[in-house]
Amino acid sequence: MLFSAATATAQAPVVLAMLAAYAGGKRAYVYGPVCIADSERGQGLLALLYAAMRAQHGGAEAVLFIRRDNIGSLRAHERLGMREVAAFVFDGADFAVYSDAIVAQ
Repeated sequence: MLFSAATATAQAPVVLAMLAAYAGGKRAYVYGPVCIADSERGQGLLALLYAAMRAQHGGAEAVLFIRRDNIGSLRAHERLGMREVAAFVFDGADFAVYSDAIVAQ
């Protein structure tokens, strides 16, 4: 499962905290969260979902947050070409903000 939304429509407090740290470019959209069952991981599903999302949003910049203790997700998104662009703390947890702006250009 993968969700996305235009950055202008984001309302969840954690998303607003991310956007305060880094909102992305003019056409950026909020990418995620991505939920992949344990049994389906490691089969390329994230790359397929990401490709579909990029097509859906016309190659616009994706902006997302990942908890710093979620090493698997950090690595998986780096393999997609995404890079950390900012960081923030929310409810005592450390988050990295990632973007595919380099990929999207």
